[in-house]
Amino acid sequence: MSFEIASLEAGGGTLGICPIPGRDGGYAADLDLLLQWKPQMVLTMTERVELERVGARDFAQDLRDAGIDWIHLPIRDFGAPQGQTLDRWAQASANVKTILNDGGRVLVHCFGGCGRSGMAIMRVMVELGEEPDAALARLRSVRPCALETARQIDWARNGQ
Repeated sequence: MSFEIASLEAGGGTLGICPIPGRDGGYAADLDLLLQWKPQMVLTMTERVELERVGARDFAQDLRDAGIDWIHLPIRDFGAPQGQTLDRWAQASANVKTILNDGGRVLVHCFGGCGRSGMAIMRVMVELGEEPDAALARLRSVRPCALETARQIDWARNGQ
């Protein structure tokens, strides 16, 4: 499996979705491809242990060194935001939408680049005014595995 970023337009900018850099053992090469995509921000939806497991322990610093903003909203695999992550969503989402409205690029990833990252992207699309079913269909047209559980779809539709 290779590291690929799927993209779609939203709010005047571009959203990207991908797996965690290093998932298949090539963190440095994946990071290079991520940097070539030129995001203004990366939104990480994995738990810290997942970053460490793939050799991405320094991911936040690597992004900062490249001048890329990083937001970490950890969610358990197959889960939806809760606790502090849920509390931090409004500000994170506002930051994402500001970048998009300025024509920028935001990359969202989880471990596989499907469930948690798809949930966050769909939620942003809904917050930008897209009808939920249309947003899900459009997202799945570029990333067929996006959103894996009913809980993720419910949260992406309603933010709850």
